[in-house]
Amino acid sequence: MAPPPDHHVIRIGNEPAPPAPPSLPEPEIIQRFSRKEDEYLAMRSHFTYKKTIRIEEFGPDGKPSAEYVLVMAPKRDADGKVYESVVQRPQSTMQHFYLRSEDLEGLERIPAFPLTTAQLANYNLKYLGKEQVDEVNCYIFQVKPKVLERQKAYFDGVVWVDSQYLEVVKTYGQWMTDLGPVHVVKDLPFSLFETYRENVDGKYWFPDYSRSDDTADVKGQQIPVRIVIKWTDFKPLPAASQATVPTANSPAPTKP
Repeated sequence: MAPPPDHHVIRIGNEPAPPAPPSLPEPEIIQRFSRKEDEYLAMRSHFTYKKTIRIEEFGPDGKPSAEYVLVMAPKRDADGKVYESVVQRPQSTMQHFYLRSEDLEGLERIPAFPLTTAQLANYNLKYLGKEQVDEVNCYIFQVKPKVLERQKAYFDGVVWVDSQYLEVVKTYGQWMTDLGPVHVVKDLPFSLFETYRENVDGKYWFPDYSRSDDTADVKGQQIPVRIVIKWTDFKPLPAASQATVPTANSPAPTKP
């Protein structure tokens, strides 16, 4: 009998292969994109926009069965401070939840730009590799708070950074205290948000789409729910009405 043929055996370990290193040192990438976060935070107050918050309930067939819609826009008070005001009467067909605009105030306390230079000291960032986001080549960084507190919430998640221009184009994660994830809408379980950004005015990457899916327990009944936040109609404010540019040293959000 002829001997059996030789077989080339490749043994695969349990540990994943380390990601290929980025073209720039990791600390330099982090510092450069955080400085751009400072710039975008400062410039966002110089733009007006329409913000639409839509919360949906889903029926047993998996299709939307009811919704709550709130439309807001930024305004300035007499001191020049920017705040968001309801510009269209809320509409609701919700069957299991009664929502008011005040119940969504927790959303306003979530920073749009969590990784400014002033906030970097609160986090550990780990390079995970590369991935494409809408045809944009990105570096991926895991973000973990160094210490969790009771009165301040910190971002815990992942950021995607454009590998060419070194600016954040997507985030996915939640805000944490030492008590656990922060639920930013009263009586609803939303905590994990996936947020995409849009290039505005050819210079600034502002959040324009954020979404969270979860399941709410209503008297023992499991109700799938979704929240989608859209920012549209970005327009620069007239120069005469622009207030002093805010600093990037904004504190981490307090617990809603």
